[in-house]
Amino acid sequence: MIESPCLDTTRTAYDTVAAEYSALFRTALDARPLDRAMHAAFAEFVRAADAGPVADLGCGPGHGTAHLHSLGVPVFGVDLSPTMITLARETYPDLRFDEGSMTALDLRDGTLGGVLSWYSVIHTPPELLPTVFAEFHRVLAPGGYLLLGFFSHDEPEHPAEPLPFDHKVTLAYRWPPGRITDLVRRAGLEVTAWMVREPEEGERFLHARLLFRKPSEPTEPTEPTEPTEPAEPTEPIES
Repeated sequence: MIESPCLDTTRTAYDTVAAEYSALFRTALDARPLDRAMHAAFAEFVRAADAGPVADLGCGPGHGTAHLHSLGVPVFGVDLSPTMITLARETYPDLRFDEGSMTALDLRDGTLGGVLSWYSVIHTPPELLPTVFAEFHRVLAPGGYLLLGFFSHDEPEHPAEPLPFDHKVTLAYRWPPGRITDLVRRAGLEVTAWMVREPEEGERFLHARLLFRKPSEPTEPTEPTEPTEPAEPTEPIES
């Protein structure tokens, strides 16, 4: 398993704030119709493909996992934080939640009909992101789907670079949608749709939602390009 100091940092940080985080985001989707629409489209594609269950990777306290379950999708959650997993199991006892890392998933090749990664890659250092996307490709069945949600930017001075910022929990990155699309394509997936929404009240950053599909015919992932070195963190805290 690939371990990185950032994994320990992220695990400890989310263990510390698990209860507060769970309460803060319990009803987050209720007020965001565009986000619900992307989840609904993802669920419809997954049901139609009938290629296996969905893994909600970086599931946190399980709210997103439960939402997908309510849409008729077989789903389970995986998270790096054992405290988050404990909370998820207590809150949603009828659903499955496992502790694990996106850099080395304890899942067999080609067994998932979908992967939900909802803000779960925002703390991943740029040099590890190709590894994570390669894992997504590995565990997805042909015809399976990936839905990504993350903080984004369209800074003209940094058109292809991740920009770090001081997230309330631990260091995070904003990515241009085109750069993420390039990295996921290099991992072997095809882009199906994308959406970038403006910040809502209380938010500072753009939010990107990208939907990908693993081709039914096998394709070989290409070698990832090295991500550009991010700028120094200068942004204010964003939830």
